[in-house]
Amino acid sequence: MMKKFIAIILSLVIALTGIFLASKLLEPKYMSGILEGAMIQEYYDDPTDHNVVFIGDCELYENISPVYLWENYGINSYIRGSAQQLIWQSYYLAEETVKMEHPDVIVFNVLSMKYNEPQNEAYNRMTLDGMKWSSSKVNSIKASMTDEENFIDYVFPILRYHSRWSDLSAEDFKYMFHRDKVSFNGYYMRVDVKAAENVPEGRPLADYQFGDNSYYYLDKLTKLCKENDVKLVLVKAPTLYPYWYDEWDQQIKDYASANGLDYINFLELQDELGLDWSQDTYDGGLHLNLAGAEKLSDYVGNMLTTEYGIPDRRDESALNEYWDKVIERYNAEIERQTTNIKLYGTVHGPEEQ
Repeated sequence: MMKKFIAIILSLVIALTGIFLASKLLEPKYMSGILEGAMIQEYYDDPTDHNVVFIGDCELYENISPVYLWENYGINSYIRGSAQQLIWQSYYLAEETVKMEHPDVIVFNVLSMKYNEPQNEAYNRMTLDGMKWSSSKVNSIKASMTDEENFIDYVFPILRYHSRWSDLSAEDFKYMFHRDKVSFNGYYMRVDVKAAENVPEGRPLADYQFGDNSYYYLDKLTKLCKENDVKLVLVKAPTLYPYWYDEWDQQIKDYASANGLDYINFLELQDELGLDWSQDTYDGGLHLNLAGAEKLSDYVGNMLTTEYGIPDRRDESALNEYWDKVIERYNAEIERQTTNIKLYGTVHGPEEQ
């Protein structure tokens, strides 16, 4: 009887180990190409307590540099950003954040208010797969799934990714149990330049009203921050497209006024920021490059210091030790991308093309 029991246990252990290893092998690694899928997970490796946490889509993680905020203002910050991050995903990331630490300020980019329904599994995965399991992740999955998705596929990724067998590469084996850092406290860096030319105008919409579901989660985010004594600041990044309609802007202004929040539309501050759209974007105005991101970061750092009283923590040895390592990687990446541009005309080296 005992031998049979042990045999059953061993069989279960072997089966579960096999499923675990297969899942680790088959899941996307995001170590080349689309790096954004690796960014959410990196937050858990930062052991410091952040005074400012930015939460939102690419309009934050490509446009603000926490390294610049630290070096010039001593602000300890992190960007919990991901591609096409929907507002309910932002809410649950904020909920998880305030369970893990107590930032003074959460900055939320409002572009995602235009999405009222789940959009795309690939983008969902880039936000949800990197989250640690918690009630926040469970609820975010439930809020995000399209009609074609199943919750069980998030619990057992092998069910979703089993067809990747034929696409496995050396990267899948190399990064089976670890990941390299792809961001700098959540910031995705690009140093190249592609001037903003022929920026498309916004097309007339049949309905400019943000949806009820979007407002439901914006209300929850507002309530979450108020109940946890965290200052919530709404922002619109200064990017030229996707187009930000005046009607959308007015709705955010009205919401901020009604709820006692600050709303800063950086599109209206482009001259004050000193943005030069012939030099400060790498993709024609969709995102800022490093030069543009550091200009915006300078404005944001000054604002956070003077208007929100965020302290300068550069006298803390533990933080300096942490940031020295981030800055070392940051400068090395600037040099790597700059060298690649000179050699190959692109930030990507031959191994990435």
